[in-house]
Amino acid sequence: MQSKTTRRSFVKGLAATGLLGGLGMWRAPVWAVTSPGQPNVLSGTDFDLYIGELPVNITGAARTAMAINGSIPGPILRWREGDTVTLRVRNRLQQDTSIHWHGIILPANMDGVPGLSFHGIAPDGMYEYKFKVQQNGTYWYHSHSGFQEQVGVYGALVIDAKEPEPFSYDRDYVVMLSDWTDEDPARVLSKLKKQSDYYNYHKRTVGDFVNDVSEMGWSAAVADRKMWAEMKMSPTDLADVSGYTYTYLMNGQAPDSNWTGVFKPGEKIRLRFINGSAMTYFDVRIPGLKMTVVAADGQHVKPVAVDEFRIAVAETYDVIVEPESEQAYTIFAQSMDRTGYSRGTLAIREGLQAPVPAVDPRPIISMSDMGMDHGGMSGMDHGSMAGMDHGDMAGMDHGDMAGTSAPMQSHPASETNNPLVDMQTMTPTPKLGDPGIGLRDNGRRVLIYADLRSTFPDPDGRAPGRTIELHLTGHMEKFAWSFDGIKFSDAEPLRLKYGERLRITLVNDTMMTHPIHLHGMWSDLEDENGNFMVRKHTIDMPPGSKRSYRVTADALGRWAYHCHLLFHMEMGMFREVRVDE
Repeated sequence: MQSKTTRRSFVKGLAATGLLGGLGMWRAPVWAVTSPGQPNVLSGTDFDLYIGELPVNITGAARTAMAINGSIPGPILRWREGDTVTLRVRNRLQQDTSIHWHGIILPANMDGVPGLSFHGIAPDGMYEYKFKVQQNGTYWYHSHSGFQEQVGVYGALVIDAKEPEPFSYDRDYVVMLSDWTDEDPARVLSKLKKQSDYYNYHKRTVGDFVNDVSEMGWSAAVADRKMWAEMKMSPTDLADVSGYTYTYLMNGQAPDSNWTGVFKPGEKIRLRFINGSAMTYFDVRIPGLKMTVVAADGQHVKPVAVDEFRIAVAETYDVIVEPESEQAYTIFAQSMDRTGYSRGTLAIREGLQAPVPAVDPRPIISMSDMGMDHGGMSGMDHGSMAGMDHGDMAGMDHGDMAGTSAPMQSHPASETNNPLVDMQTMTPTPKLGDPGIGLRDNGRRVLIYADLRSTFPDPDGRAPGRTIELHLTGHMEKFAWSFDGIKFSDAEPLRLKYGERLRITLVNDTMMTHPIHLHGMWSDLEDENGNFMVRKHTIDMPPGSKRSYRVTADALGRWAYHCHLLFHMEMGMFREVRVDE
């Protein structure tokens, strides 16, 4: 990997999409919908993939990426529900590699996580994945080795349904969002470990303080600044890695390259959005078009019409749009911290474009976003927050802080006086009705988790036999991440009994948003009253949130369970889940 750092100003995007090497020549069966915008599709039941280095120039600087079959993203793999697929993955790198089939239900030894389900694929080696496809919808695949996902080893999965789907469409595009840096990802991580806000060029200024005083009054503004200072955190820390080093891609193309999906007026177009980035949340809209969300994480949901949605890292959303006129439409995906965007175009032919909206104003995280109340917390210093133990908190109720009678959140003993834990949420809530930081009251209809309702009832039907509560923990300054204050290298596996139905409750004790992914099993999200809402493979956890979901332990073996922000996973927010007889 080359790692010479260049200060990036504006994107001079030259797309990194190489053409498919002589592998995988095929004739499209009738069920594989293809378009001029996406020639790089392999379909059928038998696949040959190779992972190797690829010279790219995305920002005007020559770099070496890693790619699947010579393209970034790798080829769209089109499977059919009910088929058995065989995928031979060959390694042309000088380091081990792997492929994980994200969200796919399969045997543990086909899941592709080195150290858990198999040894990885050695240089010049080959691993044959073979399994029956038991689902349909939009998914993706990526390396689970080192930082390979960040440098190009990812691609889309489209699984065609055996039965007719509950909606119709005339055309079908994958819209894969991702982030690219010209830096070596190991160097990015080492900068974050030395200075966690290295890439935050959005820090607050004296001018911001003057505005705060005029809005809140002097004493409240001073108290707010003092609290953030004591916590050694910044309310502008929405993302660890920003557009300062990242170029945001759509289907492998930088904004200036303008990926285009062609349509005819009056057609219904299915757009399969996949967030295949390493570290970036995107807020997606198509000015001038309503989007009808019909699937989340590959599973059908009751249709909901929105103007905008936030897509967490590793999530997928399928939407249907119906452009009536011949005008062009911009697909606009801005990063959650508003430091950049990816974009493409829907148009009647290549070469057209529509206006690109301005990026929204920079959002600020508030104490209430983090499950804390100004009045109750301002007198507490950072140490007393992190040092509170079970007993201290069990005796306090929410009323002490926010004038209500909801109980205070308890915390595991492993968080007490823990150098890896810099804060705890006191009053977390599910936040299922909250569009999220930076999306509230913006004049657009924004998708919320409460909108997501599966088109089917709870597929298991049993009440959970037990509950496991896990806290998402971190220390911003040290850039340390963990569950319950225990990093992966020190943690015992979570043990599940084969066939049991259990509830997992997650509490986010950090000021960051975390997408949590359990391999091998579905995550059935519950509403505030414990009722089944929606089946997903990745559960987004905003700051100050507490969310519960049910899991049926129907897959024997050793499985990964982790935050899907690549550098958070790498720094310890990872557990092994073992399902035993």
